[in-house]
Formats: sequence, structure tokens, C-alpha cells
Amino acid sequence: MNFDSQMVSKIVTSAVVWIVVYLTALGIVRIINTTISDVETRYRWRKRVYYFAVCIGAAVTAWAWMERLGALGTAIGLIGAGLAVALHQVILNMIGWLFIVVAKPFEAGHRIEWGGIKGDVIDVRVFHTLMLEIGNWVDADQSTGRIVYCPNGNVFSQPLHNYSRDFEFIWNEIKVLVTYESDWKKAKAILLKHARKEAGAHQAIVEQRLQRMSKRYMIRQGKLTPIVYVTIADSGVELTLRYMTDAWQRRTGADEISRGILEDFAAEKNVDFAYPTYRITKQ
Repeated sequence: MNFDSQMVSKIVTSAVVWIVVYLTALGIVRIINTTISDVETRYRWRKRVYYFAVCIGAAVTAWAWMERLGALGTAIGLIGAGLAVALHQVILNMIGWLFIVVAKPFEAGHRIEWGGIKGDVIDVRVFHTLMLEIGNWVDADQSTGRIVYCPNGNVFSQPLHNYSRDFEFIWNEIKVLVTYESDWKKAKAILLKHARKEAGAHQAIVEQRLQRMSKRYMIRQGKLTPIVYVTIADSGVELTLRYMTDAWQRRTGADEISRGILEDFAAEKNVDFAYPTYRITKQ
């Protein structure tokens, strides 16, 4: 068998191997999709099947070409060097994917901000990470409905903020402005009452998570309960409510607190909202 016929045979063998591996993996994934109802479990099993299939296909293909690797070593080296220069971004994305899979700075299901883009990770692929975007023109970290493709190579060059790695709670603030004539202490008590009601539902979980994080990171546990800061503003007394909430429930929690504040302020005769006013005089 001459060189050309051997090459054709190995190319055909490699193609057949990858077709069989792909069809087998596709069949297994279909079974997983129909038998596993939990979304997270189903996703993880699909990824395991795909990774295993790629490893099997690569191993069999390498074995099929092993005989010719010695003869083609020089050519492969030259071609590889050229591809490394021409496809450096592609290679960087693959290395970034390997880093993400091994180091796990984030996983599917985490909420992250990466290179100025915020979203929920829905898939980690070899070249890109897919996120369901939040924020942008939508307030309070709610979904925009867009899927964003982020190159994995950016993990080495752009800041990465993880909302849910080890600790899925964030601090949120609500600002309220009352008139100077209002009983601002009463207003402050109202804000704290509703914030404690909101934060109390997950206070035990917050403390547990922080205790666990303190064993891995240099984190000092500070004040976790809601607090109100008072500022003298131009148009009145500004009350800034700071409280801890679930990263995925930021808007829902703020809505509940705001509704309670509006109802209680309406029932108080000596608490009024302030707003900027202008006085025009004619001379």
C-alpha cells in the first residue's frame, strides 16, 4: 500500500470514528433528556457524555494515525507553528475553557459579571461561555432575554465577578427622602422593620455561608443585619436602607420593602416624602 492510499484509509477511518462517536453520544443525550427531569442534573450528564465522547474520538484517531506521525513529524511541526500564530485567539479560548473546567471560577447556573457583561451562565463550551444577559437597559438585574457569547480566553484578561460562588447574597440599597419637618426617626424605624422582615427569611443561611467562606478566605464577618444611614440632603433628610438579599431576588425583595414603606408612610401623619422644589420670584 503506497503513501497516498494509506493517507486516504486513515482519513476515512478517522471520519467513520467521529461519525460513530457523534451518533452514539447523540443517542445517549436523547435518553438523558427524556429520563432525567432535573435541569441541572440533566445538563451535567450531557456535558460528561460530550467530554467522554471527544476523549474517545481523539484517542482512537490518534492511534489510527500513530504509524504516520514519525514520517509526518516535521510537516506537522511546521504546520502547528503556523497555526499557533494564525489561530492564537482560538487556542487561547481552548486554554481558557480548560482553565474554567479545572479551576471552576464559575459553573453553569452561576450569576456572573464578566468583562462588563452580567448574566446567568447557561453553558460552558470549548470556545465560548454562553450567558443569559441581565441588566443593561433592564433595571435590578433582571433578564433581557438575550444570549451572550463570551470568548473563554477573556478569563485571563478581564475582571470576573461571581454573584453566587460560595455566597449567593448581595447588599442592596433603597434611598428614601423625607421632609425636614417629618419625624425621620419614625421613618427610619419603618424602613428597618420591613428590611428585617425581608432579610430575616435567610439570615441563618447567610451566617452559615459566611462561616464556611471564612475557612477558605480571609473574610471577617461584619454587620449582616439591615442598617439605615442618615444624610442631610438639599431637599430633605435622605435615609439609605442597606440590607442583604438573594442575588436572584433583588428586585422582588425591593418591591416588597417599597410597598410596605409606602403603606406605613401613608398611615403616619408626621412622615412625608420630600422632593426637589423650585421657587420662582418675579421682580
